[in-house]
Amino acid sequence: MVYGVYVRSMVTIGNKKPPSQDYRLKVTSPKNVIIPEYKITITESKRYRVRLFASKIRRGSQDYLDQRLNCHSKLHEVTAPRQTIRAGVDEPLMLDINGSVSTCNATKFFIVRNGEVWTSTGSYCMNGVTRSEVISVCEKKEIVVRQKDFSMVDLYGADEAFVTGKFPGLTTVVEVDRQRLPCEAIPGEMTSRLRDLYNQEFEDYIE
Repeated sequence: MVYGVYVRSMVTIGNKKPPSQDYRLKVTSPKNVIIPEYKITITESKRYRVRLFASKIRRGSQDYLDQRLNCHSKLHEVTAPRQTIRAGVDEPLMLDINGSVSTCNATKFFIVRNGEVWTSTGSYCMNGVTRSEVISVCEKKEIVVRQKDFSMVDLYGADEAFVTGKFPGLTTVVEVDRQRLPCEAIPGEMTSRLRDLYNQEFEDYIE
């Protein structure tokens, strides 16, 4: 496996005996399960446009579950999409415990305001490889990028919005809470520019 390989690594504390979750009851060493898969970006998916809906399910507090970790405790990320399905849109937008915009369920969220690119502080979402690369591209090209707290009001007044993920990179957001974003071109000017820069960075890395 050389190209288009996605490797998922899952680590658990190991098997344990009853009756509780006390780690001292483990009877085996930690288990590491590694699953390699072929996952290639479908060219057509780059034309997708997504509609989001703010979920009532919040990203939890770090004092009981660090939201920056990709762990097996995913109940809130299972419950949130159920609301989305009922709302008839594509993916939930999740807020943090303070009411600031945090992340989507399966992707990371960005907005564009007055030529600046905004994303959350990252305190309540996994950093994400694509998210990190987009931030890095902005910094290299001297595009103002801010990792900050911002509200739904800031979002509703955004010029553009997009989400990032492994597949297909950057995807345009056209609607949030049934409110269409104002950009006439799809994707917007900044989203299109960042997508091209991201694709160039990715191609240079592969070569």
